[in-house]
Amino acid sequence: MRAITQHAFGAPDVLEVADVAKPAPLPSEVLVRVHAASINRVDTYVRSGALPLLGEPPFILGWDISGVVEEVVPGVTRFDIGDEVFGMPFFPRAGSAFAEYVAVPSRQLARKPANLSHVEAASIPLAGLTARQSLIDTAHITEGDRVLIHAGAGGVGHFAIQIAKAAGAHVITTAGAAKHDFVKSLGADEVIDYHTTDCTGHLRDLDVVLDTVGGYGDAAIATLKPGGRFITIVERTDLDLAHRVTAAGRRFAGVTVEPDYAGLERLAALAADGALRPHIQQTFPLEEAAKAHELVESGRTVGKIVLTMSN
Repeated sequence: MRAITQHAFGAPDVLEVADVAKPAPLPSEVLVRVHAASINRVDTYVRSGALPLLGEPPFILGWDISGVVEEVVPGVTRFDIGDEVFGMPFFPRAGSAFAEYVAVPSRQLARKPANLSHVEAASIPLAGLTARQSLIDTAHITEGDRVLIHAGAGGVGHFAIQIAKAAGAHVITTAGAAKHDFVKSLGADEVIDYHTTDCTGHLRDLDVVLDTVGGYGDAAIATLKPGGRFITIVERTDLDLAHRVTAAGRRFAGVTVEPDYAGLERLAALAADGALRPHIQQTFPLEEAAKAHELVESGRTVGKIVLTMSN
């Protein structure tokens, strides 16, 4: 099968197409013929060596997939051959998603919503689960909560807005002026242009702040109500920040996304009901993975970037 491999850390040009052995599923696993795989910022950090989750190269990057079950190991009861599925295998260990076939534990997959294409479904798992695990499982947002989501036009942010709205929250988000119409179309009730407005002088008594970019912890202290929840997916292990937040009478939580088929099924249900709409800025064929990485690293993307397979 074809896959995107790398043999050294570095810029996007270290990524190359190679012919590698098709994986053989182990007990509890299925073999998925991948139709699409999305790219997340974590992929670019691992590729460059800034976040060496997978150790030294060579390896195959990627975690988000959508495709069709091609082989089922006896004993697996959740899926049959031909089922359309999506998921985020093995994170933070190697998921090897930038490939035509992936062997995946069946309980790290969910059925693809019928109203989504494989490209749309592949965009959801890592970013969508990050948003859901932050807002629903950790912050426990409820109807009427006032929630601030930083970088609402990004991969995680654009899902977080929709998940918060589906939970009945009043959603405030930060975005550049050119992206205001986009985040409003997702359901944002208020939009703050972070280029011109300081949140600390504009907001008070928030129930939840979700920081998807880093650097907003101290500002959250001023904007959260006493007992409010600051959730970060970037500065998860910053003990000094955690101490400052808790010392100010607010609650701190750092979230690292985990494979979660129950969470995927909740996201699939939202998508099936029309309450969760993935936004795909651009797709690239598998062999242009380096170009896709360059675009993700630019920091100017809206929504998600997805690789497509020719199989």
